[in-house]
Amino acid sequence: MSLKLNIKQHLSVPSDRVKCIDLLCHPSAEPWMLCALHNGHVLIINYQTQQIVEDFEVCAKPVRCAKFIERKNWIVTGSDDGMIRIYDVKSLAPIHSFKGHSDFVRSIIVHPELPLLLTCSDDSLIKLWNWDKQWSCDQVFEGHSHYVMQIAFNPKDFNTFASASLDKTVKTWQLDSNVANLTLEGHKKGVNCVNYYHTPTESFLISGGDDYVVKIWNPKNNSCVQTLGGHSDNVTAVALHKELPIVFTGSEDGTFRIWRLDMEKQTHYLESCIDYGLKRLWTIANHFNNVDLALGFDEGSIIIKVQQE
Repeated sequence: MSLKLNIKQHLSVPSDRVKCIDLLCHPSAEPWMLCALHNGHVLIINYQTQQIVEDFEVCAKPVRCAKFIERKNWIVTGSDDGMIRIYDVKSLAPIHSFKGHSDFVRSIIVHPELPLLLTCSDDSLIKLWNWDKQWSCDQVFEGHSHYVMQIAFNPKDFNTFASASLDKTVKTWQLDSNVANLTLEGHKKGVNCVNYYHTPTESFLISGGDDYVVKIWNPKNNSCVQTLGGHSDNVTAVALHKELPIVFTGSEDGTFRIWRLDMEKQTHYLESCIDYGLKRLWTIANHFNNVDLALGFDEGSIIIKVQQE
């Protein structure tokens, strides 16, 4: 049975290829969206006025990840030159920069409470950085044998995170150990994206790969419990609705898909498949209220509202 979702687009901004999107999440924050672009620039967009607030160049190479660090009023970026750069949100003045990796920086996540952030790279490494210790590298996580494409904190346990790699695996880790807790194998090709999905009683992992499928994993028994097929190209993004049993997926086939899950019955239903005509979809970000979703494509970014009627 369909959830009868109301899906309404209320922002569209053309730009160069968008590789990562972030949204200011605090209710009192500016209505800003951060877009990391393949052309080396970063955009700050006011998604209420639909105006570009800032367009600044980070480097001459692609910027594949950018995040707000709201409690510090910072923006942090990672790019193909291996550099991590930190800027003041208001002035965009550079605060600090350092060589984080020997290859492309693919993903950055910020610890919700501690002065820590994690980065991953095509050098197959994940690194933990502490900004209260002059950006010292507190831990190096080794175990993947190919590019590490994305990392995600467990929202139920901030000491735990997951990683997706082109070595066809998903791994989970603890911040205080450089050895993976768990390795999930089942994708036939590289894995591009990973996220956590929690029900009131259980926890799952969701991943998307170059085999065009999304897999849902039960980490308790190291098993794939559902496989979501339908995309016709690499799956690049997975995101969750924190109130409804809904998973959002994006792909290089250009489509944005909305799936309803029933984890007890281990079934799923495709609620909607939308092609906004902006070519490949690379990234999906949630707003704090779980209604607004930001999507980044080859030809720009949009924000939509997804609500239950």
